[in-house]
Amino acid sequence: MPSLVIIPTYNERENIEAIIRAVLQQPDDFHVLVVDDGSPDGTAQVVQALQKELPQQVHLLSRSGKLGLGTAYIAGFRWGLARGYDYFFEMDADFSHNPNDLPRLLEVCRSEADVAIGSRYVRQGGLKDWPLDRILLSRGASLYTRLILWMPVADPTAGFICYRRQVLEAIDLDKIRFVGYAFQIAMKYAAYSLGFRLREVPIIFKDREKGQSKMSLRIVREAMLGVWQMRFERYGRAKQN
Repeated sequence: MPSLVIIPTYNERENIEAIIRAVLQQPDDFHVLVVDDGSPDGTAQVVQALQKELPQQVHLLSRSGKLGLGTAYIAGFRWGLARGYDYFFEMDADFSHNPNDLPRLLEVCRSEADVAIGSRYVRQGGLKDWPLDRILLSRGASLYTRLILWMPVADPTAGFICYRRQVLEAIDLDKIRFVGYAFQIAMKYAAYSLGFRLREVPIIFKDREKGQSKMSLRIVREAMLGVWQMRFERYGRAKQN
């Protein structure tokens, strides 16, 4: 069974065809699901054109408006679970995540982990072309998160991840209500608190060359407050009688 790479988009017309083709050129068998939030720049139309060429490998989930990163991934998880995929990837559209790292994450998830995290902050990982203010914000967020949640992950806000199907089935996705980077923290913390094995795989995270960053003050505030909510949340599915 192929693995599913979920790519949320909002105004990524400049990047989307190239990133999809780069994913599909990898030696492992990957399918791509683009979850597009009604991009006014025509991102969905580019994906639809690719679907005509690659109908088995390229899929599109169109939504009516800008509903946020977290809800896009959860919609993608539900879509893939319903279709029997065993491995699920989160990945950005803008080449910040190198498609050539997909097989490395998949191999770790197959052999030794339930969640493989593409990490900037472990040995041999790093950042490229990032401004100092973003580096300080990201590093500070990682430290803040670890101090509150006591989760042994050096890069808790990382967004390049591979999940086993069993992890997504065990997490009550209805309880993951965050829309920004807090979503990334909550998913890792849910998996960790349920006893799944998390492993960090070093990657080099490159700043985007085309398009605009989706970072905002609202997203930062949600993450800062959200980690306190996570601390007292139970993310497992209720057992059925």
